[in-house]
Amino acid sequence: MTLRAVLLASGAVLAAAPALADVNVYTTRQPELIQPVVDAFTEATGIAVNLAFVNEGLVERLVAEGARSPADLVMTVDIANLQQIVDAGVTQPVDSEVLEAAIPAELRDLEGHWFALTKRARVVYASLDRVADGEVTTYEDLADPKWKGRICSRSGLHNYNLALLSAMIAHHGEDYARQWAAGLRDNLARKPQGGDRDQVQAIWQGECDISLGNTYYLGQMLADPEQQAWAQSVRLIFPTFEDGGTHVNVSGIAMTAAAPNRDEALQFMEFLVSPEAQAIYAEKNHEYPVVEGTKLSDLVASWGELNPDRLSLSEVAGHRAAAVRIMEEVNFDG
Repeated sequence: MTLRAVLLASGAVLAAAPALADVNVYTTRQPELIQPVVDAFTEATGIAVNLAFVNEGLVERLVAEGARSPADLVMTVDIANLQQIVDAGVTQPVDSEVLEAAIPAELRDLEGHWFALTKRARVVYASLDRVADGEVTTYEDLADPKWKGRICSRSGLHNYNLALLSAMIAHHGEDYARQWAAGLRDNLARKPQGGDRDQVQAIWQGECDISLGNTYYLGQMLADPEQQAWAQSVRLIFPTFEDGGTHVNVSGIAMTAAAPNRDEALQFMEFLVSPEAQAIYAEKNHEYPVVEGTKLSDLVASWGELNPDRLSLSEVAGHRAAAVRIMEEVNFDG
């Protein structure tokens, strides 16, 4: 059975690529977000990359395929997803001086099973008209009753919010995090719903004054004529933990245990942390590079300085089960 037949049989949707490729990637990210760096890699090396978009059931697919999997690499977003793939036993450690030198220790698995490629900050979107400068400074402050009826949020059980709560546990412990989650719940203007951009629309409509969201959504909204007015009604605020920095999550990559084209796959992984690839990510996707010194896009730079929290994302992922339990205990989603 050809690679294309295997991928089609598994339900993956192929991006435009040759039927047989030197590097085969399963990705939960839309292929068009990755294609610019793929094209640059192929131009530089002559190695083709075959992208298969796997929207759901990625771990289950890799487990089912086992040693027969055609996938060399997995690209996904959020530390929880990366850790879930590792915990399923379908990855292998990668020993690379290039990756270790380029990526800070807190943004990669110390045993080499996953590596961050880009950063996205979990920040506050604030109404230009109804929120004063300096009114929000910390994540802890969001549980203050002064915000009652003024906050919009997506589900507390979404990975992005669970990661933030996991970081809160890491900083302050479960008891404090439970009180914080309950306080944030009490300050909601409406039942959690929609995605991060829907919260910004609600601010524009006057339903709430602030919301939590990932930074890159501002770039996406500004590029969409139907959503530009939402984006122009808010500004980004970079809150920090009282004893840390701004919470960041990542997109990342892992090599599968099967990896039929390991050498070529490693070349692609190392290319993704090159100055060229990091600059493409920064410009096209409105994300923060993981490699220090990479120039930000003009738009991202205009948002202000990011002081990222230095917690290890592996530690954050270790608190996910407790974060889920707390969100359910406080009935965050109502």
